[in-house]
Amino acid sequence: MKNLKHYFILNCSVLLMLGVSIPLLAQGQQKESLVGWWTFDPGKELKDLTGNFADLTLNGAKVAKGNLDVDDGTWAVTNKYSGPDFSEKTMVSWAILQSLDVKGGSILTTQPVAPGQFHFDSIDFGERQNHRWCMGSGWFNRTQDFDPGFEEKKAGELIQMAISFEDDGGNAHIIGYRNGEVIGEYTFGPIVLLKKSDTQVIFGTRWSNDGNPVDFVDALIEDARIYKVVLSQKEIKTLQPNTTPVETLDKLSTLWGAIKAN
Repeated sequence: MKNLKHYFILNCSVLLMLGVSIPLLAQGQQKESLVGWWTFDPGKELKDLTGNFADLTLNGAKVAKGNLDVDDGTWAVTNKYSGPDFSEKTMVSWAILQSLDVKGGSILTTQPVAPGQFHFDSIDFGERQNHRWCMGSGWFNRTQDFDPGFEEKKAGELIQMAISFEDDGGNAHIIGYRNGEVIGEYTFGPIVLLKKSDTQVIFGTRWSNDGNPVDFVDALIEDARIYKVVLSQKEIKTLQPNTTPVETLDKLSTLWGAIKAN
């Protein structure tokens, strides 16, 4: 017991010396499940930090001060996906809405690349209900209104939105989160398989019909991620934008190994 207490004190001391908080460490628990991550920071404005997607193509959208700026008629897209196939996923995006009076744009969309496919999933704002979020999908195949949902009343605030998709016997079990709090949950429609070389990610517009965008959002997108797993509410709450937990965790693992060896 004395040795265990000694290890605990040493571990806490290491954390304090590194300036690392427990919530930050928790972000690394699913780092191996990230298949797409965009922070739009200087020097990597168009980069997917996982390396699975090609650079973003800006269609009128701009990147400035670490944000992707999208508004009416502007959007961004990336494809040439080289990562693993996946169907279960969690989409996470931090954004500042610059206008609430928009209809049907998205702060993060995934969809197949092949022409004529309408199997998109999006973090959609204002499409079915004014000033409210929904899970957008082709022909509403996976879309129901979140209950109780959340009505945005003020623009200009940084918001974390997340939607998880769990395979429930081939159907999609969907949970929506705003700032880590559940705003709705349901099971509806077939879950979508996203494949290597046939997946693209879109920002600003809900979906792209063979390169023709449909509806727009007016927002500054600060960070966007796609995990190929269903994150828990606890994991979603620990996430913070623009962090690099992988390096921190690696350092901690090395130090903790040295402590145990002693």
